[in-house]
Amino acid sequence: MNAFRRFLRRRLPFHFWLSEEAAVLTETIIVVPFVTVFAAGILEFGNLFWERMQIDAGLRDAGRYLARCRPTSPTYASTCSQTTAKLIAFYGTQSPAEGAVLRVPGWGPNLTDITVNAVGGDGTFTIETAHLYQASPLFGWLGIGAITISASHEERYMGW
Repeated sequence: MNAFRRFLRRRLPFHFWLSEEAAVLTETIIVVPFVTVFAAGILEFGNLFWERMQIDAGLRDAGRYLARCRPTSPTYASTCSQTTAKLIAFYGTQSPAEGAVLRVPGWGPNLTDITVNAVGGDGTFTIETAHLYQASPLFGWLGIGAITISASHEERYMGW
């Protein structure tokens, strides 16, 4: 701190150090790095929660699609599939255009990222996923390890 003070004394006139402006400058130099890291942390955690909400919405949409699938019968061949449900979860549509953007960067389009558990005795099924959050270097600098976003959605099978 003394070296910094000597550097500023050579650059600034003497009367500057006797005014309140020097105190304000010193306080600003000390506080700005902490405020910057705090603001970056808020943005990073906001992005983490946004990705979690997008994953929840994707699983909910896929679950609603599968809940309304009509089962195959002798007179009807079902056109529903888990592949279509997974595309709905990842893209928000069952037929994404070429170069479509994923709901969450890095989540999908590998269809094994989502697991659909079969309908149980109570008539419900569960859709599950786990996504490794791609954090900024701020988390590594703070010593926060890899974060896995795990989500599941349970839906009652209704059919038609």
